[in-house]
Amino acid sequence: MTSTPSTRPAARGYHHGDLRRALLRAAVELIAERGTSAVSLRDLARRAGVSHAAPAHHFGDKAGLFTAIAAEGYRLLATSLTEALATTPTDLRELGVRYVRFAIDHPAHFEVMFRTELLRPDDPELRAAQDDSGRALRAGLPERLQHAAPERAGRAAWSLAHGFATLWLTGNLRAAPGEPEPDPADAFRDIASMLFTDPTRPQ
Repeated sequence: MTSTPSTRPAARGYHHGDLRRALLRAAVELIAERGTSAVSLRDLARRAGVSHAAPAHHFGDKAGLFTAIAAEGYRLLATSLTEALATTPTDLRELGVRYVRFAIDHPAHFEVMFRTELLRPDDPELRAAQDDSGRALRAGLPERLQHAAPERAGRAAWSLAHGFATLWLTGNLRAAPGEPEPDPADAFRDIASMLFTDPTRPQ
């Protein structure tokens, strides 16, 4: 009697931390291809070439998986914003540009990070990463706003950058027919300058 070759990918050997990172990478790829609603732990295990029990062992369930992806996203965002602060500490527009670029470069993370119904909102890792990115954003506010109304000003800056990024990703800021497609960073700077700069003053 001959055996039929299995179509299941061979289990790969991972160290503990490497397996978790590999599962996160595979999950991000699945989300980018199919969206969050099509992700299952079984499909994730198959894509990563590990046992079906491995994702549940590391994340518990889909909420745990999405929470880990969101936390990773907030850490990446905080790193990007902090790098911008190191070069242009007083230019809130450049922080916004970093935010927009993050969304474009990491669309799967960006999709999950703000879908609170998918997450465990009280997860300590997630809360810490959210706090780090929020502090980085508020650190770029003009000094007068940092002292007067940092929380409100931070929400205003976040709303502008997040709204622009969302509109860009969903194709709602396309160029008019016959016009060249704008660079998203330049487009955001242009819009932000209208709000953050006195239009009567020369640039």
